[in-house]
Amino acid sequence: MNNFSTPRCIIIPLLLIFLAGSFSAQGADKPSVPRTTDGNPDFGGIWQALGTAHYNLEPHAADFPPLPILGAVGSIPAGLGVVDGETIPYTGSAREQQQKNKDNWLTLDPLVKCFMPGVPRANYLPFPFQIIQSSEHIVMAYEFANANRVVYMNRPNFEAPIFSWMGHSRGYFEGDSLVIDVTDQVPDSWLDHAGNHHTDALRVTERYTHIGPNALIYEATLADPNVYTRPWTIRLPLYRRLDANMQLLEFRCVEFAEELMYGHLTKEAETP
Repeated sequence: MNNFSTPRCIIIPLLLIFLAGSFSAQGADKPSVPRTTDGNPDFGGIWQALGTAHYNLEPHAADFPPLPILGAVGSIPAGLGVVDGETIPYTGSAREQQQKNKDNWLTLDPLVKCFMPGVPRANYLPFPFQIIQSSEHIVMAYEFANANRVVYMNRPNFEAPIFSWMGHSRGYFEGDSLVIDVTDQVPDSWLDHAGNHHTDALRVTERYTHIGPNALIYEATLADPNVYTRPWTIRLPLYRRLDANMQLLEFRCVEFAEELMYGHLTKEAETP
């Protein structure tokens, strides 16, 4: 008998303990999804994106500020991008328009003038937003410009009365993901400061999925045959704000934009 062999009565219990620990660890990797009283996944809370998607959805190097006087404070940080495949599949003419927009974004970007950001842009601005959930509706309230939208749950045939800046949102649950179909957005909103754009034919399919107690994965697939050669998807995390007494504060940006938009009228009126 080999003196270095381990008795079978010891090996088998050790193996069972190892396998039990392995299965337990695998189960621990799956996030526990919070649920509402009706059993649906609960997305309530205040969330915010990090990163540079609001500057440019596509990969980009650090860049100079739109005004040289801003120096390093107003410069644009580099970003890896959030587009699947890295590049938005524009038609040739649509890409040319995007470049023109980017070259003049400080004067052309609707966000600079405090217009509502639209979807999906509202979700990755450097401002928090709050999700309030009930069985029939989900309300998304954004700090920027007091923008908001109502998601009509399980009403797929409910049509939008008009086009609007934040569009028309209809949602449903697919497993533990919240899926929202967004249509009827005005063509004026941009997707970022880099001039990425769309028309009123834009259809956005959003997907929110828990990846932990304080984080979501946000996906949005954009389809617009007027400017894109195929549908394309962005993907980024959203983080729960854990600050003590966290709440949305006011960012009424209209007053910040009044001089930019109407200052020339005031100056003309003051001229003797």
